[in-house]
Amino acid sequence: MRTSLLCLALVAVVAADRIPGFVVPGKCPAVDERMLYSQQKPNFQRYAGTWYEIALTNNPYQLIKQCVRNEYTYDGTKFNVRTTGTDAHGNAITRNGQVLPNPFGEPHLSVDYEASWMAPYVILDTDYENFSCIYSCAGHNFGYYADFAFIFSRSPTLADRYYRQSRSFSIVIRRMERFISF
Repeated sequence: MRTSLLCLALVAVVAADRIPGFVVPGKCPAVDERMLYSQQKPNFQRYAGTWYEIALTNNPYQLIKQCVRNEYTYDGTKFNVRTTGTDAHGNAITRNGQVLPNPFGEPHLSVDYEASWMAPYVILDTDYENFSCIYSCAGHNFGYYADFAFIFSRSPTLADRYYRQSRSFSIVIRRMERFISF
């Protein structure tokens, strides 16, 4: 019995040492995804087009680090996305993916890029013409979660009034890294 407890404690210490910094204790903030999704679904065609990444939270899975440009095309059921920009070394990079209704019936979109895994894609706020605030949060076992957020603009810059417009931004705005130039 004592040996089993010691082994269990050792496994817990080793596992705790491997938890990435972006995985934190707690659970995802409450967001009325059903209401947001029902309001946005009829407007998906308006969401298509070019979106530039203006700000984001720390995201080690984001391979494109600067000059991020997303081209969304909507086919009536999902968005196909082509993302271009530069990596951490300044090299041009392109990634392809899709944003589609959650396959498990949850009331939000999901994002699925090549060489990655599917994640929630919740449009917290958008006016479809100037800005969009995207949030992704996934709960994990034992009371941990990981969340990421992005602010997009239809142009390479975004006026501060749009940057601060949404109360939805308060979930993660203090953790945003803002890009200044393209």
